[in-house]
Amino acid sequence: MKGEAWLFTGTALFFGATTLLYGWLSREPAGTAALCVSFVMSSLVAAFLWRQYGRGGERPEDRDEAEVRDAGGQRLYFPARSYFPVLAAAGSALIGLGVVQGLWLCLIGFGVLLPGILGFAFQNLGHPE
Repeated sequence: MKGEAWLFTGTALFFGATTLLYGWLSREPAGTAALCVSFVMSSLVAAFLWRQYGRGGERPEDRDEAEVRDAGGQRLYFPARSYFPVLAAAGSALIGLGVVQGLWLCLIGFGVLLPGILGFAFQNLGHPE
């Protein structure tokens, strides 16, 4: 986790420096805003990864001397079939079309997207592990 955190920290620093330099030299608001959003998004990912590293410590992937058998531990359950990705994709597409076509289609898209997101979040609650 520490390697990923450093990677996104470096990316955030790059976008931060580029945003300041581009905004100062060009005085162009659209490019500056896009770079600023890139800085914020990479900073959020870096902050999340640093927090997870602080909570969980080193993983076997972080150690050079780790063996394959060290990677045991929590096993994740992935259902064989799930329709929630289809719902989430359809809802996202409808929201995108709704921005162009009208509010009514955007609202339908949110109505389709919400069950997809909730299904992703809660589909494994009944699993024993």
